[in-house]
Amino acid sequence: MDNRFFNRRSVLRGMAGSTALLAMPGLARRAMAQGAELGPYQQAKIDWRQAEGETITVAVIPAAYFENLITLAPQFEELTGVKLRFEKVPPAQIRQKAVLDLTSGTGTYATHAADPMYYALYQANGWVDPLDDYLNDASLTDKDWFRPDDIVPAWTAANTIDGKLYGIPYDGEVTLQVLRKDLYEAKGLAPAEDLDGFVANAKAVHDPDNRIWGTALRGLAGAGQNVYIYSSLFRAFGGDWLPGGNLTVNGPEAEAALGWYVQTMKDYAPAAAQGWNWPDIADAFSQGTVASYIDAHSSASVINTPDKSQVIGKIAYARWPKGPSGKRVSSIWNWGFPINAKLSDKAKTATWLFIQWAASPETQARTSYLFSGPTKRSGVNRLSLWEQPEYVQTVSGFGDNFVEATLTALKEDTDVDWRPRVPQWPGIGDAVATAIASALAGQATPKAALDAAQAQVTKMMQ
Repeated sequence: MDNRFFNRRSVLRGMAGSTALLAMPGLARRAMAQGAELGPYQQAKIDWRQAEGETITVAVIPAAYFENLITLAPQFEELTGVKLRFEKVPPAQIRQKAVLDLTSGTGTYATHAADPMYYALYQANGWVDPLDDYLNDASLTDKDWFRPDDIVPAWTAANTIDGKLYGIPYDGEVTLQVLRKDLYEAKGLAPAEDLDGFVANAKAVHDPDNRIWGTALRGLAGAGQNVYIYSSLFRAFGGDWLPGGNLTVNGPEAEAALGWYVQTMKDYAPAAAQGWNWPDIADAFSQGTVASYIDAHSSASVINTPDKSQVIGKIAYARWPKGPSGKRVSSIWNWGFPINAKLSDKAKTATWLFIQWAASPETQARTSYLFSGPTKRSGVNRLSLWEQPEYVQTVSGFGDNFVEATLTALKEDTDVDWRPRVPQWPGIGDAVATAIASALAGQATPKAALDAAQAQVTKMMQ
């Protein structure tokens, strides 16, 4: 076996600090600290205070990467004179609450953590503004400072409909193989290059008598649960969501992809995994009972939680295996920020300033490797950060090949049509999720389950 894959890259560059401020009187120290905090933002050639006096509400999910941002909100308020109010909404509800607010036209949320699969619905109804005008207005955006081209292109593409951008990515993910390197090394295994190899590896390490299962994939029904993984399989098997312009969820490629999913779960996953979402899989992996899985790279922080994980130091990562089409298809999912079209002009300006601040290179760094709290973000939106030594040092501790696999996937393994970006997606996603769940449970064959989903989808598209 070639063990070079498992050689962790180490970064030795250190960071120096200063204690000069501590010797200064309180007011002077605060003034200098404030200047140091705001200085990098004031280099942008825009008037940060042009919406002073506005108050905007931002809906986010209760997740560490947004908690880090909320912690820094006073810096934005000091910089702009705009007051921020954050409302934390669980992931299962934020999509519905955002749609309700947008349809009502009340403008309660100036912006919200938006699922990229909803932009087609937003765009079709004119609920959010295209952001190109904001980006191209020199009075609102200093492109040399903001560097929009540095934002992960795949995530920006996912938030673009008909050539117009509707949400600026703040945090996102790709899907990777996550492996118990000790179990793989003991069997002389290398990370799988294709789906057949992934199954072969799962079989080799599968030992349920000793409470080790070869793999587990999301089984819980939902457009953001089992469909999240199945969509990559569908595309890797050569599936096309819109052949001839018609939304299609059944057919030979779909049946083959779902058949692979069902058989792999039946043969090598715990029976309970039919009802698991990603936190359940990460927990099982952390406890040492699952030898591999494929899911969001951001689960790395969970499986490396010191007081909960039993496998720290035994983890490695690899890119999605290739499917029969020869493609690796990772997710391109992100939480992005749109602008509610019903806001006043001044509120829209305030919202854009917030989005530009949150997505800027400076704030991305401050909420990740420069953040003083315990949680360091692994979903920064900047390709340049993934190559910056300080950031690499922060996240490389998650396991072997984490940075390399993630960065390569971000650049090479993404597919903007990973899932069908159409206004009817919420209903379509639910129909496909039900089909996957019924096939996993053995209640229907893959063909029967997908044909039933197709009948529902055809009605939706009419």
